[in-house]
Amino acid sequence: MHTQLVVLGGGPGGYAAAFLAADEGLEVTIVEAEPRLGGTCLLRGCIPSKALLHVARVLSEVDELQTDWGVTFGSRPKIDVDAIRKRKDQVITTLTGGLAGLAKRRNVRLIRARGTFVDSTTLQLDGDDASIPEGRRLTFDHCILATGSVPAMPTAFDIGSEKVMDSTGALNLADIPETLLVVGGGYIGLEMGTVYAGLGSKVTVVELAEGLLPGADRDLVKPLAKRIEKLVDGRVYLNTKVGSLSEADDGRIEVTFEGPGKFGHERFDRVLVSIGRRPVTRGIGLEKTKVVVNARGFVECDAQQRTADPHILAIGDVAGDPMLAHKATHEGRIAAEVLVGKNAAFDKIAIPAVVFTDPEVAWVGLTEAEAKQQGRKVEVSTYPWAASGRAQALGRTEGLTKWVVDPASQRVLGCGIVGSGAGELIAEAALAIEMGCEVTDITETVHAHPTLSETVMNAGEVFFGTATEIYKPKKQSSEATAS
Repeated sequence: MHTQLVVLGGGPGGYAAAFLAADEGLEVTIVEAEPRLGGTCLLRGCIPSKALLHVARVLSEVDELQTDWGVTFGSRPKIDVDAIRKRKDQVITTLTGGLAGLAKRRNVRLIRARGTFVDSTTLQLDGDDASIPEGRRLTFDHCILATGSVPAMPTAFDIGSEKVMDSTGALNLADIPETLLVVGGGYIGLEMGTVYAGLGSKVTVVELAEGLLPGADRDLVKPLAKRIEKLVDGRVYLNTKVGSLSEADDGRIEVTFEGPGKFGHERFDRVLVSIGRRPVTRGIGLEKTKVVVNARGFVECDAQQRTADPHILAIGDVAGDPMLAHKATHEGRIAAEVLVGKNAAFDKIAIPAVVFTDPEVAWVGLTEAEAKQQGRKVEVSTYPWAASGRAQALGRTEGLTKWVVDPASQRVLGCGIVGSGAGELIAEAALAIEMGCEVTDITETVHAHPTLSETVMNAGEVFFGTATEIYKPKKQSSEATAS
C-alpha cells in the first residue's frame, strides 16, 4: 500500500496534522498502535485526569461549604469507584468516537498497527488488526512522526508489581488505596495525588528538589504548596530521595527514604512514580532513516518541523519540550501546511502551561526567574486575590496574578496565575503576549465585574500604581528621583 502522507501516531498532534492535510487535498493515512485515536492525552492523560480531578474538586467544595459556610450535608459522601471509572471511560469513549467519525468523513485511512521504519519511505506494520494491508508494508511520500512520549520508570523502581504505578496505572483507578506514596512533586504527581487524596487515600509526596513543581515560579507555587500540605496532612517531604522499592510479605510496597525530614523505611498500599516522561524515539527504526535524535531522545527539527530526512517531519513530544498537547496540535498543523506548500513555521512566542491542581497554576511567556538568568531587566506587578471581590465571594483568596513587563517599552513579556480557574484565565495573557501588547492594552480593556478575570487587568494597574482595591503606588525611577 502507498500513501502520500502517513502520520505515525494518532494523538492530538497526529490527528490534527492528518485532518488538516486531508482538508488540503492530500491522501492521508494514520498508523496508530492503539485501537482508538486520541493518544496519551485522550486515552491515558489530559482528559481522564481532568475528569477525575473534577470529582476531587467537587468533594473539596463540599468540605469547604461545611467548614466555612455553615452548609451541612451530613456524613461524607459514599464513593462508588466503579461508577467513577465508568463515567471517566465514557468521556474517553465519546471523544474517541468523535475522532473516528471525523477521520471517516475526511477519508483519512486508519491502520491499527505498530509502525517501524524500514527506510525513509517505508513502514513495517505489525499487529493483528484487519486494517493492516497484505504484505504488512506501507510506502509513503512523506511521514509526520507523532509517536509522543511515555512515563519514565527507573529500572530500580520497576519491580514487576502492579502496585507500583506510573500515571497510566494511576488513571485506571483500580481501587482507592488506604495509603499512597507519590514519588515526584511535578504536575503529574500533584494532580494524581490530589485525585487520590480527594477520594480518601492517605497520600504522601516525596520530591528530590527543594520545592514542589521545580522550575515553576515560586510565587505561584507557594499558595499551592500550602494547600497541598493541608490536603495530605503535612506529608510532603522535599530534598528527599527514594532509595529503593520492594514488595513486602504483606503485599504492600516497602520504600526506603533518604532525606532531612524522612529517613528509613515505610510501607504503602500503592506507589505512584511520576518523575517525568521520555519521547518515543527508540525501537521504531529511526536509525534506518536520516533523522537525527539528540542525547535526550528528541528528534532534531527546524521551525517547519522538518527533520534531517527530507521525507520525515516531527511534531509533539518527540520534537522537544515542552511536552504539551496544545503545542503538538499547533506543530501538527504547521507540518501539514508545509507539506502542501504553504509558507508556515512554528514561531509562537507564548505557549501556556497549566497544572490542574487545586488551586490551579498557570503561566505563559517569560518568567521572573528566566529574566534573571538572562540578565534581562524586567518589572513585576502582582495583584493578590484577597483584593478581588469574586475571590472573596468564592472563599478562594489564596490566589494571585502576576505580570512580567519590559519597563522601557511597557510590553507584557510573561504572566503567571495561581488560583481557582487559572487555566482558563491564562488564555487572555497568552493572546496579549503573542500580539505584543503593552500593559495599557490590558488595563484599558473593560473586564466584567465581579470576575476573576479582572485580576488580569488589576495586575496591570499595579504596574502603573493605579489599582483601585489595593494601595501600592508605582515606584519612581532613579532618574525621576534625581530630577
